[in-house]
Amino acid sequence: MRTRMIVAALSALMAFPAVAEEVGPVTGLPLPRYVSMKASEGFARRGPSSTHRIDWVFKHRHMPLRVVDEYGHWRRVQDREGAGGWMHYSLLSGNRTVIVEADALDLHRRPNPDAPIAARLEAGVVAWLGACDRGWCAVEVGDADGWARTEALWGVTPGEVRD
Repeated sequence: MRTRMIVAALSALMAFPAVAEEVGPVTGLPLPRYVSMKASEGFARRGPSSTHRIDWVFKHRHMPLRVVDEYGHWRRVQDREGAGGWMHYSLLSGNRTVIVEADALDLHRRPNPDAPIAARLEAGVVAWLGACDRGWCAVEVGDADGWARTEALWGVTPGEVRD
C-alpha cells in the first residue's frame, strides 16, 4: 500500500514538472534580466561582434536595459520600447536602474500608499533601484528617495524581490 502511494505521488510530480527559469548560456544568469549602461554611449549592433552593423546608439549613461540573450562577450539588449541589439558586455553594469513610466510618480516615505510623499518624479526620469518587495521598490535620484509601485517603473519585473 505504501509503495503504491509513493509511486502515485512521484507520478503526479512528474506530470507537473517545475517551471525552469531560462538562464544565459555564458553567464548562467537569468534571461531576461535587467542591467544598466555603464558607458555614456553604447552601440547596439545587428550581431554579436564589432564587425556587425550598428543599428542603434544609446546615449544615456545609467539607462536600464533588458538582456534577452548572450553570446561570448556580447549581450542582446532592449530598451523599454523594444529597440536594441547586441552590445559588448563591458558597456553594461549590473547596477540596477529604472525609468519612471507614470506621468507624475509620487515617492512615498514607506512602501504604503498612505505614507507621506517624499518627492514627485516626472516620466522618463532614470533612478537607482534599491530593495523591492510586495509590489514596491525603493528608488533614488539625486537627493530624492522613496518608495514607488513597481507598475510605474520600467526596469524591474512585477513581483520582483530585492534586498
